[in-house]
Amino acid sequence: MRRRLDFLRRLRRAEGCGLPSQENPRYSWLRGLSLAVVVPLTASAMAGAPEPAGLATSRTDLTPKDLARVIAITRPTKDFSKPEQFEPMQGGAGTSRKDPNKDAFSQSSANITFEEEGTFKLGNALFRKNWVSSPSSTQASDGLGPLFNERACQNCHLKDGRGSPPEGDSGTTSMFLRLARQASTDEERAALAARKVLNFPDPVYGSQLQDLAVPGLRGEGRMRVDYQEQKVTLPDGTVVWLRKPSYSVDDLANGPLDPHTTLSPRMTPPMIGLGLVEQIAPADILAHADPDDRNSDGISGKPNIVRDGQSGELTLGRFGWKAQTPSIRQQAADAFAGDIGISTPEVPNHSGDCTAAEKTCLAMPNGVQERLGPVEAPPPVMDLVTFYSQNLAVPARRDLDEPDVLAGKKLFYDMGCISCHTPKFVTRRGTPNKAQAFQLIWPYSDFLLHDMGPGLADGQAVGEATGSEWRTPPLWGSGLTQTVNGNSFFLHDGRARTLAEAILWHGGEGQKARDRFAAADAADRDALVKFLESF
Repeated sequence: MRRRLDFLRRLRRAEGCGLPSQENPRYSWLRGLSLAVVVPLTASAMAGAPEPAGLATSRTDLTPKDLARVIAITRPTKDFSKPEQFEPMQGGAGTSRKDPNKDAFSQSSANITFEEEGTFKLGNALFRKNWVSSPSSTQASDGLGPLFNERACQNCHLKDGRGSPPEGDSGTTSMFLRLARQASTDEERAALAARKVLNFPDPVYGSQLQDLAVPGLRGEGRMRVDYQEQKVTLPDGTVVWLRKPSYSVDDLANGPLDPHTTLSPRMTPPMIGLGLVEQIAPADILAHADPDDRNSDGISGKPNIVRDGQSGELTLGRFGWKAQTPSIRQQAADAFAGDIGISTPEVPNHSGDCTAAEKTCLAMPNGVQERLGPVEAPPPVMDLVTFYSQNLAVPARRDLDEPDVLAGKKLFYDMGCISCHTPKFVTRRGTPNKAQAFQLIWPYSDFLLHDMGPGLADGQAVGEATGSEWRTPPLWGSGLTQTVNGNSFFLHDGRARTLAEAILWHGGEGQKARDRFAAADAADRDALVKFLESF
């Protein structure tokens, strides 16, 4: 509890600098934290255990003077006559100022050292590396599968950017199906309550559908997507067609799915800015949490509190469509295991997502080599891929001083979009990589879970996230998706073909903002989209 008291003292000192907490929404959680957050923290405090670092409720890295500066610089603007100070540099000092071309998402952070640039390039080589099946003469490159979705990280994260849903017979290169069911026994419910697991896999096909396999084995099945066009008429008479997807699996290799298994499509997100997101202080994310909607604004963001894969401590989920993963290294390890079928120190299963029911898969050879250690991707591989993923630069904003962009920004604020899309954070001091330390960044996300209504629901719970809750995605890079990836697919399954469609799919906590956008005249809607395209 000492840290909570310390934070209150810091807050009072900040108030002395003209920053009253009652007018500062960032600290509204002090008036009533959710039980989901308070119970584990209070229990550990009463037991004399230190507060988990991953759920720290204070900025112990900041002096009172620094704290006052951070509060001041991250306060939402009220001046829309010109761009804000530092606004073009949305990734802080590491922002890429290179031409916004098809390689815009593949640049290294501008503030890493010459030596680190070499590490980044080695990581890039491994990110692009195609793994092969075992046994193979290409040692340290085999171990693929036996079941997999792709052979290389880059093949899903095309140009380090956004994926796309399958079209016709094009396959599912950058989108896959998560398979999961809820607890069905007391033992399973206890494991969920203790946060030992996020949910439970299909008993035969595991936690992810892999449509590809090494020679001698069949892929598990093929994702099928069918779209139903829905007509939406806006108040001014404008007609917009939204496509509603439905998902099924054809050609299942080992019989039907469990009747309780849910299907959740997941499109690959862009890789930019991940290292900065990892260094946002937990207190600053938790400050926006209001799971019980105590301020009655209709927005009830909540954190996904998960276990750190290595330490086992409770921590904040930051990555993934359901905020289910706490670190970039864990995200990379999960992708190696589920997408490519490669074992790592974090996920040392050589057979990837193969289950006990898939005996032929388990009997296949693996790529472990004694001289390299007990896994197929040893620690040096994970170190390099993690460093690469942490240091993909956010491109600079564009056209910020254009009148329609400034008008669109004001509309974005006035319509309430920043209730979830939090504009700014300042990262922690003392980060492992100095390039990410104490940076003013502009992700336009609170990194919390929000109920987005039945239209976007997948029915699949993941840890604290219900079947209708999704993490707010950062907006940076949205305007360069067409340039980098040749498409403009948005949302978790790529159903939205434009930014306007993505807004019109908002329901639940986003319904009011969506309705304000729909009710605006065409010029205002266009201006708001222009603002989003400046990212």
